[in-house]
Amino acid sequence: MKKIILRPCILLSITFIFFITLFSFTGVKIVYGDDSMDTRHLVDKARLTLESFIKAREMEGFRGLAKNAKGIFIAPQILKGAVIFGASGGSGILVVHDPKKNTWAGPAFYTLGEASFGLQIGGEAAEVIMLIMSDRGVSAMLSNSVKLGADVGIAMGPVGVGIDASTANVSADIVTFSMSKGLYGGISLEGAFIKTRNGWNKAYYGKEVTPTDILIKGNVKNPHASTLIEQIKTLVEAK
Repeated sequence: MKKIILRPCILLSITFIFFITLFSFTGVKIVYGDDSMDTRHLVDKARLTLESFIKAREMEGFRGLAKNAKGIFIAPQILKGAVIFGASGGSGILVVHDPKKNTWAGPAFYTLGEASFGLQIGGEAAEVIMLIMSDRGVSAMLSNSVKLGADVGIAMGPVGVGIDASTANVSADIVTFSMSKGLYGGISLEGAFIKTRNGWNKAYYGKEVTPTDILIKGNVKNPHASTLIEQIKTLVEAK
């Protein structure tokens, strides 16, 4: 009897076909580990960014406006020259308030990019939080892509000790706040694009979902986001 010797490449091919067949018949999903880990890290970083904004003395305007926000977008790191749409940018998450249930849904994942961000407080990087103040702003964020300043109105929020939220341009759909090099201030996001990260939404929730599924219908949840959601509830319900 002749011995059959299989080359390593053939063995690898057979093994690959075996596992693909196994996954097909058992319904086991292939999880993309890197994306799943990246989404969790982004949510954790967003929570830390929000915590620092909440604690900062000069962010009284932010805390005041947040109580009436319909959504909160957090980008823990926006970099000049980051490879997002071939320009500056970063990744962010969005949570949305359900006024009927008085609950917060999300997060959904996005990329934020522009040819050049105007960091009004200097520096090459910034942490950014955008408060979505109108239904129009929320609706725009549910689309695949939105251009700030064109599809929705945007304004920089008031920063400084003793500054009341009433001094902000609350007629804008979105009000922005930022921090760079330990200093809180403004950042010009006029003309920036925000796009849905469908791959990251899938990685975080384990299936194909849209921002509407996540933020409006509430079809999916991830227990990992519970700490962030509780932090937001504490912020908006504070007296």
